[in-house]
Amino acid sequence: MRNYGQLGDSEKPLVVSAILLALEEKDFSTESLNGDTVKTDGQKIFDAMSAHMERVKVEPQVKKQRVIDQFRLIINRPVLSEYDERLGKSPLRYFAEYLHSNILTAICNNSPEDVLGRFYGEFISYSGGDGQTLGVVLTPKHITELFTDLAEIKPTDKVLDPCCGTGGFLIAAMHRMLIQAKEEDKENIRRNNLYGIELRDDMFSIATTNMILRGDGKSNLICADFLKQKSEEMYKKGFTVGLMNPPYSQGKNKDTAHLTELKFICHLLDCLSDGARCVVIVPQSTMVGKTKEDKSDKQYILENHTLEGVMTLNIKTFYDVGTNPVIAVFTAHKPHSKDKLVKFVDFKDDGYEGSAHIGLLPTVRAAERKKYLLDCWFQGKTAPNSFIVRSTIEADDEWLHSFYYFNEEIPSEADFEKTMADYLTFEFNMITHGRGYLFEEKEVANG
Repeated sequence: MRNYGQLGDSEKPLVVSAILLALEEKDFSTESLNGDTVKTDGQKIFDAMSAHMERVKVEPQVKKQRVIDQFRLIINRPVLSEYDERLGKSPLRYFAEYLHSNILTAICNNSPEDVLGRFYGEFISYSGGDGQTLGVVLTPKHITELFTDLAEIKPTDKVLDPCCGTGGFLIAAMHRMLIQAKEEDKENIRRNNLYGIELRDDMFSIATTNMILRGDGKSNLICADFLKQKSEEMYKKGFTVGLMNPPYSQGKNKDTAHLTELKFICHLLDCLSDGARCVVIVPQSTMVGKTKEDKSDKQYILENHTLEGVMTLNIKTFYDVGTNPVIAVFTAHKPHSKDKLVKFVDFKDDGYEGSAHIGLLPTVRAAERKKYLLDCWFQGKTAPNSFIVRSTIEADDEWLHSFYYFNEEIPSEADFEKTMADYLTFEFNMITHGRGYLFEEKEVANG
């Protein structure tokens, strides 16, 4: 796409999305893409894409127009439509034929894979900086599937993802719900049980495409700022499950203190129905919560909601992004009991390993490790404290396995070196995410 279409990294997934929508239009064929200079290949794809959005009734009009406007670049980039001697056809026809043969069927067959999200993540990884400067960290497929397990999603659930990105959580939720559902209930699930909010126009367009290709599901996607949605109005909608990967590292100072990950968590919990399950993935620093504002938010959570548990994940989960993530599970609108034993899990050894130029890949142990985790989480399977600790909590605590775990064994020199390495990695991660103040020495006043 770069070589033949001169497309920027953030433009590539939009072109892919437009082509996939055009391929779904019954009167469109790649054979019609002949490099014509009067009605260009870009115009033909744009027209077919627009017609398909009309056919599947994307509403309201303002929403449909927002998506269509994102796809106009396919017309406005002439090189995409021009005959290329190296290809023997226009770049758009080459892309369309490839997508039709290799991608479209997988998406339309209720695959749990967020294919367009994978495109987006792969393209952006070459641009440098998007994940760091905008807080964009797309969630890997094995994590979106784990979320649906932890939330125990059922066909009757009403799922909200308030920071839906390209739709990964909604796709995973839809996949699980459709597998469990009766045939007569599947249409209702697609139309009424999946809700998403996304602030960025480009991601919103990709998410809408994702859901259209899966047979609807796009009806309840909106492009908006989640934090500006009134919780009392959202509460009335009756969401029984909340899934979220909020923007990271946005609350770095007084002016942006309202954008911390904890603010997103508090707002999501307030938006859900009584007893709703809520699963989020955030940096470890969120659960540390050392600032006065963070402690206040953690206290608010305990006074109004329940923390069920936190699991520390593989540091390579977001490959090459430099974030040490954790998954936190809550129950909404049920004040946290002081006697409640919260589960804290060290799940860094999840059976996944990083592979250069490919990313995170499962080993033969991945399925076994996931089953072990879920057995401990739901069935109370006996496990060493090094894996899971159950403890009462306070707002001032660091809600992490490492805070509650006590190792009675005398550490070896290798253990000491590993601990120091882990600490230095953690400190570096906090500094790169604008939280270096946690490590500043405080001046001690003379008596």
